[in-house]
Amino acid sequence: MSASLHIDLEEIENKLLLRLDGRLDAATTPILERKINSLADDKHYLIYLDFLRIDYLSSAGMRLLLSASKKLKTKKGALVLFSVGEEVMEILKLAGFERILLIFSTEQEALQYMP
Repeated sequence: MSASLHIDLEEIENKLLLRLDGRLDAATTPILERKINSLADDKHYLIYLDFLRIDYLSSAGMRLLLSASKKLKTKKGALVLFSVGEEVMEILKLAGFERILLIFSTEQEALQYMP
């Protein structure tokens, strides 16, 4: 079974969205981590993650979300998740991450957020 994660970068209203497709696990987390770090290095501190097509989230993926969120917050930015599926949301809730991460139901709601 090959693990994969596809990331499309889209800009809407001067906001950067990463549209994710696949699994966020130990094998694929470094792909997203490199992308987020690259954007942050280019002074993009407000990053929106579209979770609509993420069907699996492991502890490695959760650690990345937490560390990236903290890193962006120190730069007065944020990591914003939206369209999180029911199963992935359940994993986030079990870990208490829904109280730590910025999670919105829809893309429209997420795009209204400004830190």
